This record gives sequence, C-alpha cells and structure tokens, in this order.
Amino acid sequence: MNKTLLATALLCLATTGIASANDGVYYTNGNQLVPIHETDITVTKEVLTISLCDDGCALVDVRYELTNHGPAKTVEMGFEAEPPYNAEADIDKNGKHPYIFDFTVTMNGSPLDYRNGIVQSDLDSDCTFTPIELTKYDLAKSESHALYDAKADDYVHFAYAYYFTAHFKPGINKVHHTYRYTLSHGVGRTFELTYWLRPAMRWANRQIDDFTLRIKTDGTAKHFVIVDSLFASAPFRVTEGKGKIRKNDFGWDTTFTEIALRNGTVEWHALNFKPTADLDLRSADALTSFKEEYPACYFYDRSDTYMTNWSGNKEVPKRIMRNLPYAHRGYVFKDAKLRAYFSKLWWYMPDPHWKMSDADFTAREREYLKK
Repeated sequence: MNKTLLATALLCLATTGIASANDGVYYTNGNQLVPIHETDITVTKEVLTISLCDDGCALVDVRYELTNHGPAKTVEMGFEAEPPYNAEADIDKNGKHPYIFDFTVTMNGSPLDYRNGIVQSDLDSDCTFTPIELTKYDLAKSESHALYDAKADDYVHFAYAYYFTAHFKPGINKVHHTYRYTLSHGVGRTFELTYWLRPAMRWANRQIDDFTLRIKTDGTAKHFVIVDSLFASAPFRVTEGKGKIRKNDFGWDTTFTEIALRNGTVEWHALNFKPTADLDLRSADALTSFKEEYPACYFYDRSDTYMTNWSGNKEVPKRIMRNLPYAHRGYVFKDAKLRAYFSKLWWYMPDPHWKMSDADFTAREREYLKK
C-alpha cells in the first residue's frame, strides 16, 4: 500500500460513521475469533458483552456456541487487532498488542494457549494471518501503525494477531473469549469504540444464527451513540439499571441510536444476523454539544479525560458545574433553578431513591469539586 492510500485509509478509520477531525488517538479495535483456514463449522450463537468503564478501557466478554457438523477436528483460529495510531507506542516485535490486556480464551471449559505474531493486513480484505518477516523493515523509521520498507520507500500496514489451536468435538462447542482494551478518543469525543463484526462471516454459515449484543455500564453512567445502519432491524432495549433510548440524526445524514445508561445494560438481539458493517460506538458529546440549548448539555463523564475538560469550561456556571456529579447519579434537586436546568437535559435521569452523597465519587471527581 502506498503512502497516499495508507493516509486515506487511516483517515477513514478516524471518521467512520461520524464525521470528525482526524486529531484523535486510535488505540485498537475489538474483533471476532475467526477460522484461519476454510472450515464447515458454523456460528450457532454469540453473546457479545461490552462494558464501558471509567478507567478509559472497555471490557469485552464473548460467548460463542460453534457447531461442528462433522467428526472431531483441529482448527486453527485467530484474532486480529489493528495497531494504534497517533499513540506513543513502539512496535512489539513479539506481536503482543500494546493496548490489549488480560486476553483469555476457554473452550468447552478448558483454557486455550495462544501465541502472538505480526501479520499482513491491508485494511481492504480479510486478514490472511501470514506472519511478517520484520528483518525486512526499518523499525527505526517505522510508525506504531505501519512498517517502513526502505527498499520500496513505502509503508506497509500490519496487524497484531493472536493464534489458537482449537480441538472441536462433534456438535456444539462453547468458546468463551475475554479481554480488556483501551478506548480511543479525540477532540470533541471522550471515547470511541470500534468492534469488527464482519469477520464472523468467515465461518461456514456466513452468519450468526442467534446474536445478542449487550452494552453495560456497571457502577457508572455513560452517554453514547451507535450508528444505526447495522441495527435498524430491531430496537435496543434497557434490560438492567436506568436508561433512556431515542433515535436522533443530530442534523447529519446518518441516523443514530442515542443512549444514556446508568449502572445498567442495553441489549440488541437478532436471528440469522449477517453483519454488513461493524459496531461504531462513540460518546455523544461531540454531537449533542451542537444541538442543546444549555452549555452543560453534553454528558458529564467520570473518566479522567472528560473531567479535565469540564474543569476548564468557563461557559458553564460554577453552581451548575459543582452539581454535575450529583445530577450524573440522578439526584433530585430541591432547588427549583437547579431542578429546572437539569430536567431539560435529555441525559438526566432522576432517581428519587438516591440520597446526596459522595461515597462513590472517584478521586478525580473529588479533585474536580475542590477546584
């Protein structure tokens, strides 16, 4: 891939689904487990759970039921992760992604060992999981997202890979996959998450027979949007905790599902799911800040990045700023002006059972309130 195509591809990654400036930090994507070679194994069921956390990470928990329609067999499986972009990270020569942590896979109750590698990936087609010979490249001139080929005076795109040798018994096999990865972010967006769903089409049935997506905010609250194109066939539902959902186009050509969720779960379910795009989830601040009447309209977030932004926001009255952590938790304000202000913000979800307290405030929030 030449330099111009590489730059164009990376720009597209930064702007997929929601138009935004290419001045963010892209850490990596989530992805499916896929067969490295052709197989007659089908994806009977998948439950994908993504937990959004306040430490700048997402927890991914995927449970598969894979059906082997023939005799027992051994299948090589792989997981591909995009390298970071605009991040200060050296290329890991051993193929371990610098922003993926606590990676595990178990199959039928037994843990699977895995090995890592750096593989060829051109952004335009399925990863072949072909290892790259790093000695052919000048690592001193390479970047975190591309290898420099001195002979061709060009950059080559790559990905980090995780390999597994899986022994399938006849019939249903259960695979449980977990990891944690750093959320990307950028100007005007506190966090963004890309999860590749299309690689699931590499299994024999070219679909997921029974698919469930769950997004959780355990112990916190988040305000985010999901590009609607992939999920228009069924609604999202709040299944746990406190949450609000609405459709919104924010004046763009794209329709979004907008979600405010506190200590809860939203769920989306489909049968015979054939993903034609990938999950694109982003904090709603970049979109809502242009559309609401009030300067505190976009969602207060407990993460370090967002807290820093709020502490320097001179447009918001100090009294409003001081009460944002309480509104975030659903406090029902006795003061009429505060109650009126927050009641007009869509993300505000009053909880008459929550009593004003700072018992669960983060260290960052306590520091913020002192200012």
